[in-house]
This record gives sequence, structure tokens and C-alpha cells, in this order.
Amino acid sequence: MNTTQLSSNLKSGKLSDKERTLLEEALSTRKTAREFVEKEQYMDALERIISAMKSLRDFPSYEVKEFREVLVLLLFDLAEVHFFLKDYKQSEKELDSLFKILDSMIKEDAEHFGHLHILAMELSTRILRSRKKVMDLLVKQKINADQLYEKVNSGVVAATDKLVEALRKVGQLLAASGDYREALKFYAEAVKFSKKRTGRVSRREVKLTIEMAEIMMRVRQLRPRARRLLAAILPHAISLETVELEEEILALTEMVENQIENEPRWRQFFMRISTGIKKDKKKK
Repeated sequence: MNTTQLSSNLKSGKLSDKERTLLEEALSTRKTAREFVEKEQYMDALERIISAMKSLRDFPSYEVKEFREVLVLLLFDLAEVHFFLKDYKQSEKELDSLFKILDSMIKEDAEHFGHLHILAMELSTRILRSRKKVMDLLVKQKINADQLYEKVNSGVVAATDKLVEALRKVGQLLAASGDYREALKFYAEAVKFSKKRTGRVSRREVKLTIEMAEIMMRVRQLRPRARRLLAAILPHAISLETVELEEEILALTEMVENQIENEPRWRQFFMRISTGIKKDKKKK
């Protein structure tokens, strides 16, 4: 993971005990998130980063430099984890917020924050390259899926499994490009053909449904639907005795419930940050 090793000066006498405690909690949670990234457990890392950002919502003032320093670290981590999850659209959004905050921070201390700006630019370049690669692969995968459709419709039974996997790949690529709703259509088709092939809900359908829920979680309006979908598939995972999938469903359910519950507070939090950025620009 290319996250920066910046260390905040939390021993500053300007910080109150409450402010210092909030920042220390955020950095401690961030450390755990980075450990998950090293293990390539990106959803667990994402949960920890979001938790760290939650702890900053109660920070008294955006103007405090140490607050903004910790915030930019977490935003960078968030953008990079979404990049690893191949959610390039979301990663770009977070980079946009990061650049806005960094713009004022670099004016204050270019030496201290300059290299974080360089890392963010590098990540931005990686996203652009990855999205181009995704679009190229998407064209090929759609052609492949169309050809497999023809074989399945012609009665070639062996082609069904290949079609399911092709539809899944198209869905993954569409999600990576940011076309979440279109991606869900291909996933729904994959589940339909997979069920038709097996005649029951197998491990593959459970996994496909979990991936659908992960995509729904990226769209605010679809999060309640993601929660219902996870609740519906959990009994099947239990009956199949797939412990790892059970745990994944429960973890995602907790994440989506937190997203739904905290949505109004998130909006207020980022509105406060945006207001702080505008104030900075007016001062300079």
C-alpha cells in the first residue's frame, strides 16, 4: 500500500485533551486498516477507515491543522482501498476531495504535504490507466458473452457455466467503470442462468448475490435493497455450511446498516469540511 507515513504532531500544546484523543483514536484505527490491506482484506480495511473517519466527526474545529492532516491521510487511504476494490469511480471522488483539502494545506506547508500530493497524483494516473483497461476488456467480454448466449440458446449445456462466468466478468467491469446499475443487470442474469443450471441455490449463487450486494452498497439509494438481499441469502449460506460466506454476509450487513444509519451525519460532516475549505480560500 502506498499510503504515506506522515506522523501528526499530536503532542502540540495547542490541542485540547478531547482533540488529541479523537485524533489518536483515528490514527490507531488507521493502523489496523493498513494491516488488513497488507493481508489484502480490503473490505475489512474499508470498514476500519470509515470507522476512523467517524471518530473525526465530533472534532470541534476544521481549522486545526492536525485535524486536517489526519483527514487527508484517511482520505488517501480510502481512495486507495477503493482502487484495490476496483471501484475506480468512488476512488476518483475521494481523490477530488483530497486534492481540495491538500490545495490549502500545501500553501501552508509545501515541504510537509508535497509528497502526499505526488502520491495522490500517482494514484490518479493509476486509476485512469485502469479505467481505460477496464473499458477495453469490457468490449471483449460483452462479445464473449453474446457468443455464449447463442450457444446456450442452441442447447449447448456445457456453455452455461461459461456464460455465467462471462456475465459475472461483464458485471465486475461495469462496476469498476462506475456503471453500477448496469452491472447489477448482468449479475442478475448470471444468477438466473446459474440457478437454471443447478436447479437450486448453490455456493456460486450465494457468492454472486454477495457481490451484487457489494455493488448496491456503492449507491446510496440501493443500500436498503442490499440489506434485504443479504438477509435473504444468509439462510442459504447457513444451509450450505459455508462459514466464510456466512461471515462475509454478516460483515457486509453490519457495514450497510452503518451506512444507512450514518448517512445524514456523513453529509453534515462533509458539508462542514467543504465550508472550511471555502473559508481557507477566502483568507488567501
